[in-house]
Amino acid sequence: MPHTVGAADLLGFAAATTEAHGVPPADARLLADTLVTAELWGHPSHGMLRLPWYLGRLASGATAAVAAPEVVSDSGAVLVVDGCDGLGQVLTDHAVTWGVERARRHGISAVGVRNSGHFGTAAYFTRKAAEQGCVALLATNASPAMAPWGGREKRVGTNPWSIAAPGGRYGTVVMDIANTAVARGKIYHAEERGEPIPAGWAADADGVPTTDPRRAIEGLILPMAGHKGYAISFMFDVLAGVLTGSAFGSAVVGPYHATGRSGVGHLLICVDIAAMADPAEFEQRMETLVEETKHTPAAPGTAEVFVPGEPEARTAERLRGEGITLADGTWSSLGRIADATAVPLPAPVTPQELSA
Repeated sequence: MPHTVGAADLLGFAAATTEAHGVPPADARLLADTLVTAELWGHPSHGMLRLPWYLGRLASGATAAVAAPEVVSDSGAVLVVDGCDGLGQVLTDHAVTWGVERARRHGISAVGVRNSGHFGTAAYFTRKAAEQGCVALLATNASPAMAPWGGREKRVGTNPWSIAAPGGRYGTVVMDIANTAVARGKIYHAEERGEPIPAGWAADADGVPTTDPRRAIEGLILPMAGHKGYAISFMFDVLAGVLTGSAFGSAVVGPYHATGRSGVGHLLICVDIAAMADPAEFEQRMETLVEETKHTPAAPGTAEVFVPGEPEARTAERLRGEGITLADGTWSSLGRIADATAVPLPAPVTPQELSA
């Protein structure tokens, strides 16, 4: 049966259970907000199903409950920080603060974070930088998921990345993609719901295409756009892993493993729009680009043309009124967390109750 809860109640539960694992209140709320925001955007693959993963790593000590980043090098516009195994969301939020401040001073900044953890949805953080007047690019690496082009064993992560920019009256324009045919979390979400995955997403451990999510998790996720997806993912590991001094390739440990040093690396680049263009003129030019794109004649069967980030914004607006519906597997895992932490599960609600 479906379990629908209000976003605020879900956020409160996730924050309280995270805080019960020794995470400071503000950091716990940040982690919770990234998960609930992913749910609101219509990406449950990066939402509450991941809470048990993060809490499991906190419980084992693989992730430090209190983030204590240390500066490795600082040349002004370029900063490298050792995350010392803190929560990826907390460290990346710090990186946005540092990156925007330094971009305002120098016009452009690069913040490298080593020894971090999975940070969830990259767009959550690039949006923050865009809302402060920057164009931002955030890259991260991940544990092996795909085989190098022509290979049959996974060696390369999905290594997602995001770019965000202010869009004037259209809000923030933002792209967030993995370099595989699909984000790994979507396969976990399908497995949790007991549903097959579409053909073309993955192959089993022998390299044979599969629609079975469990065989896909044990096997390979296929790259987007063939060899191009593999090459892009490889190069983002250069930026996020090799360049930052963090783990890379098969040395990165994913969040679904309760133990083992994660070693995830991130690279955030921020460009201060005011250093390159008049901000008002930039927004006007962005509005022109958005309008030109959205006014493209729609193909048969398509009701409307969207720009990057627009579907998520529309979905969030709707789900704030309808509530967030969680899969049975996610609800069961949250129940186990509730039992372990003595934090009550949020009460299911109806859309009528939310709108009352």
